[in-house]
Amino acid sequence: MASIEVRKETCVGCGECVPACPFGAIAMENELAVISDECTLCGACESSCSYGAIIIRTGETGETEIDQYSGIMVLAEQRDGTIDHSTLELLGEARRLAEADGSSVSVVLLTEEAGDWPAKLISYGADTVYLAEDAQLKHFRTEPFSRIAEILIIEKKPAVVLAAATTTGRDLMPRIAKNLNTGLTADCTELAIDPESGALLQTRPAFGGNILATIVCSDTRPQMATVRPRVMKAMDPDENRVGVIERIKLSPLNLESRTEVLEFNPLDEGEVDITEAEVIVSGGRGLKSPENFALLQELASLLDGSIGASRAAVDAGWVPYPHQVGQTGKTVQPKTYIACGISGAVQHRVGMQSSDRILAVNKDETAPIFEFCDVGFVGDLFEIIPFVIKEIKRRRK
Repeated sequence: MASIEVRKETCVGCGECVPACPFGAIAMENELAVISDECTLCGACESSCSYGAIIIRTGETGETEIDQYSGIMVLAEQRDGTIDHSTLELLGEARRLAEADGSSVSVVLLTEEAGDWPAKLISYGADTVYLAEDAQLKHFRTEPFSRIAEILIIEKKPAVVLAAATTTGRDLMPRIAKNLNTGLTADCTELAIDPESGALLQTRPAFGGNILATIVCSDTRPQMATVRPRVMKAMDPDENRVGVIERIKLSPLNLESRTEVLEFNPLDEGEVDITEAEVIVSGGRGLKSPENFALLQELASLLDGSIGASRAAVDAGWVPYPHQVGQTGKTVQPKTYIACGISGAVQHRVGMQSSDRILAVNKDETAPIFEFCDVGFVGDLFEIIPFVIKEIKRRRK
């Protein structure tokens, strides 16, 4: 049976382990760490001890520690009580993975007031919703959110924990992974379950997007990954799905934070966020000059769409950064993506490959984009795009 030990000859009484424990199970007595019965053997104190004075012994039970973990847990992201679409995408992917190995899907929702979102999350694929409501959870703060998530992960033992690769997920997940002494793969674009080992296969771009690396966390649990938004597909909601909503009781210790939100000012980019656009007309180096983006703007306006751009166009100063699509820009998932003068290198592809329909215009018939687009037009975009604009206007008369 697993147990925890404080090595008296090694402990220097520094107290580093006390704040590291999410359960408040450690106190300092006579300059020695003392662990109470509240300890859950999560390992946070062991990893925080700089002197190796705290050791968890697993014992010989015939069952490995990894065997105790099962299921997929999604950490929901919300703003002002509204669930971010990336959470719904993760639930759809988690449902697909769970069906592959016969496991369950849970989601952690931390918010001020949930409204009808727990039921909606079940309709989008969750079997269980772990819900915590408190006024102090209205806005994201690293310490309380990570502390509550850690407690749930330790208690529920999911084999996989997923979060979106947003600013929130990129802040939250590394802290949890460090405290739980497990691995984390960031910015994944593809997930799968190994049919032989049951391990999570986590694929992400590497070396500047020139290759795709598949990473496996074979020795520790949970397996943790952040997933790039707009890469996965959300399920169609099923109002008949049945699930469990489990409310989490919070203590003042759970909500403690050294930061305070004084004011929240959302970023105003001056126009519709391209991640929400249903039609995107993107331009690359083939546009030749910033003035030529007016041509794409006219086409986008006719289609009620937004303008996108490759990194080359943004780096050249032709288009502002908020329009950049790709590995170092935004990931989009419109119904229609029109790529004009874009070669389709992997760095751009990972940002738009999940679009429902991809149309490409390029005079280079060997351009990589023709390998994965739905419809490709080999020719001069300065002839093709004006013709398309003229035809749209003619049909609308």
